Amino acid sequence: MRLCELKEKEVINVCNCKCLGFVVDIDIDVCTGVVLALIIPGCGKMWSMFGRGSELLIPWSQVVRVGPDIILVEIPEPEPK
Repeated sequence: MRLCELKEKEVINVCNCKCLGFVVDIDIDVCTGVVLALIIPGCGKMWSMFGRGSELLIPWSQVVRVGPDIILVEIPEPEPK
């Protein structure tokens, strides 16, 4: 699968059914060619006028399934204090 095909897929967290956005890039180990993580843009700051927030790095180990339209990931929510 090519990066351009991944960018067309919506990323959904199966733990809370929230849409995290679309893949903008991937992190690859250049020595082995293994995908390490998906990179999703963070929330915009001030209506996206003043740049973007931090990016969300989703380790490949948390990817549950890559389907024809979406990518399912499992990111547990932090426990309330």
